[in-house]
Amino acid sequence: MEDYLLGIGKHIKTIRKEKGKTISETANGADVSSGLISRIENGRTIPSLPVLLKIIESLDIEVSDFFREMPHANGSGFIVSRKEDNEIIEKEDEAIGFVYKHIFGKQLSSLGFDSVLLEVQPGSKRNKVTTDAYEFKYVLTGECHYIIGDDEVLLHEGDSIFFDGRIPHVPVNRGSTTSRMLVLYFYV
Repeated sequence: MEDYLLGIGKHIKTIRKEKGKTISETANGADVSSGLISRIENGRTIPSLPVLLKIIESLDIEVSDFFREMPHANGSGFIVSRKEDNEIIEKEDEAIGFVYKHIFGKQLSSLGFDSVLLEVQPGSKRNKVTTDAYEFKYVLTGECHYIIGDDEVLLHEGDSIFFDGRIPHVPVNRGSTTSRMLVLYFYV
């Protein structure tokens, strides 16, 4: 997996040179420093997902084409994360009734992306929290109230919500069954 992630920088460099762009032009188009582009291309830094998307855009290539042309470390076009590799994430001690489990983010966190399975049990208790990420939540089972800032919305099975995690927020399960959600974090 690490070879694949490091290959992103090499791929950026190859496309940049094919397009006849300088490091400076690519950096300006992506609104990042030339030094960052250089570190990415040389495998010393792996960009966050938002930065990677800006770089791809500055190279005038479609995201799907960028990844389609990426060499694959294992010779296949996919990455598998097995259930037995999922690990429970330790969160704040004062949270009661919350279980966070990594489901794929362990392999892609260096791209600024993380995915978690969240269980919010009935009667759960926690203060509002913030994260340095945009959050996407999809309710797999049950229902859950989501308090974001001063607003509250009830989410049912099959509903989803997307918001800036820097706004204080907390899910509240006022029902009688556990609510399970797929959570995607896109780090800023």
